[in-house]
Amino acid sequence: MKDQKIKVAVLFGGQSSEHEVSCISVQTIVRALDPEKYDPVLVGITKEGRWLYVESLDEIVSGAWRQGRVSAVLSPDATEKCLLLLEEGSVRKVRVDVAFPVLHGKYGEDGTIQGMFELAQIPYVGCGVLASAVSMDKVYTKIIVDRLHVRQARYVVITRRDLNSMEECVKRTEASLEYPVFVKPSKAGSSCGVSEAHDRPELEAALLEAVRFDSKILVEEKITGREIECAVLGGDEVKASNVGEILAAEEFYTYDAKYHNPDSRTELHPVFPEGKLEEVRRDAVEIFRAVDGFGLARVDFFLEKDTNEVVFNEINTLPGFTAISMYPMLWEDRGLPKQELVERLIHLAYER
Repeated sequence: MKDQKIKVAVLFGGQSSEHEVSCISVQTIVRALDPEKYDPVLVGITKEGRWLYVESLDEIVSGAWRQGRVSAVLSPDATEKCLLLLEEGSVRKVRVDVAFPVLHGKYGEDGTIQGMFELAQIPYVGCGVLASAVSMDKVYTKIIVDRLHVRQARYVVITRRDLNSMEECVKRTEASLEYPVFVKPSKAGSSCGVSEAHDRPELEAALLEAVRFDSKILVEEKITGREIECAVLGGDEVKASNVGEILAAEEFYTYDAKYHNPDSRTELHPVFPEGKLEEVRRDAVEIFRAVDGFGLARVDFFLEKDTNEVVFNEINTLPGFTAISMYPMLWEDRGLPKQELVERLIHLAYER
């Protein structure tokens, strides 16, 4: 491959509630790929699950890619390592050297697409099957982090089946937690389906909203404090970035507050009490390793008001790469611009 550019299959869109975010993230990543080294092969996945070959970045920007006529299929044959492009009865093979999934949430960040890459034996960016699956599922992440003795919010787990008796779900929650509580789908991102409940009627409504996104629901105690995030990068050797702070324009960082409210801000150099910066960075790396992380992740915490205790919130194994996303901003602030960051992630894919 000395005289050839590296063919990077860049997958975006997807069937999750974060489809639109992915379509923005992919633009950042494609623009960061060095055109002298990499030849991106763009594959858009519609909300219905159709895979389409996308000819240009302009089609992603305009949204015209969704009307594409060329279907794309990733061959699971490990001897092929290619995409099959299907158009009007003809089949064209396109070599794939490495895959870069820019897929947030379900069917992209949960180990499913990673399993396909493993079958095809194609190097891919980001965490593997296990780390992706357990990190996407907030309940199982909590079970793992419980063993690290890192503080996290107290919680109750409720399933769709449990909701056949709403009264029992409410009683069980109230026996363990005090209002207000946060109600979250166990496997959803960008705060989709998340609600705050201050009493029984609000709790019941929040549970019904959350179950629209997942069959397993996490009900957590409310932690009041500063929302902070740390980026991690690496394989055998893992590095943590500085710690950034989210200054949400709303009471909590909802999907709209993240992507539609211009008053939400990020602070790359917040001031912390002595020792807390290093505690967050240390916990971020420890949690990343505990879930068998590889490549990249963003680990989110609270710094609790009054106590200044660090409280783990969640880990995201395919964090956003939009203009307002914390992950690339934190590394850029540490002297690693987007082009070098993307190149490092591709190198890590080969290292694995």
